[in-house]
Amino acid sequence: MDDLQLLRYARHILLDEFGIEAQERLLAARVLIVGAGGLGSPAAFYLASSGVGHIVLADDDEVELGNLQRQILHTTDRIGWAKAESGKLMLAQLNPETQVQALVRRLDDEALAEQVALADLVLDCCDNFATRHAVNRACVAHRKPLVSGAAIRFAGQVSVFDMRIDDAPCYHCLFPEADDVEELRCATTGVLAPLVGIVGSMQAAEAIKVLTGMGEPLVGRMLCLDALSMQWNTVRFKRDPACPVCSSR
Repeated sequence: MDDLQLLRYARHILLDEFGIEAQERLLAARVLIVGAGGLGSPAAFYLASSGVGHIVLADDDEVELGNLQRQILHTTDRIGWAKAESGKLMLAQLNPETQVQALVRRLDDEALAEQVALADLVLDCCDNFATRHAVNRACVAHRKPLVSGAAIRFAGQVSVFDMRIDDAPCYHCLFPEADDVEELRCATTGVLAPLVGIVGSMQAAEAIKVLTGMGEPLVGRMLCLDALSMQWNTVRFKRDPACPVCSSR
């Protein structure tokens, strides 16, 4: 690390549990963020500002006026831009040391597998179950840790699925894939703007913990937030031995 890096990341380095070694792990890390919207915005902000060396931002959507209530990667003058490109510009202004790759596309199975294989860690910041399960399958196949978050109306949740751990559950163990699941969308149901900031920031914190080996990540635990009462609940869960996605691991 050079003198400017020591100054930029000084508040991390001052932490006894962190120090220079953990910061160097972040500088060497590659993170895939699937979704550059409400959750991906704060998660990407904090990972870039914390010094993650390479961020891949994947999103095929464009910035709309209705996004700006909560998607802080984007600005009014970038309405109509691809979200991945808008996010890349914002993160470059925040921390030019972080290399940001914008993928303006919906990752099909082959492209998703390729990006997951290259990553040290994956963040699920999308808004639909089909993508969540596709990301989970790729993380299981390549044994990569996955940090998953979700937020709708006043409810948020976050958990970690670390496929490097033999007995760790995967996302499918907690939320089995089904065709009849009712899917809620912000566009039709609404979401409290700061809620996605809380959940996305927690995803970034969990990602940093996993990448640096610090603390106890949320493996086998899901934190659930009711923002109306501002109460947190913890749901504990185990690996499903009959899980069709990870049982053969």
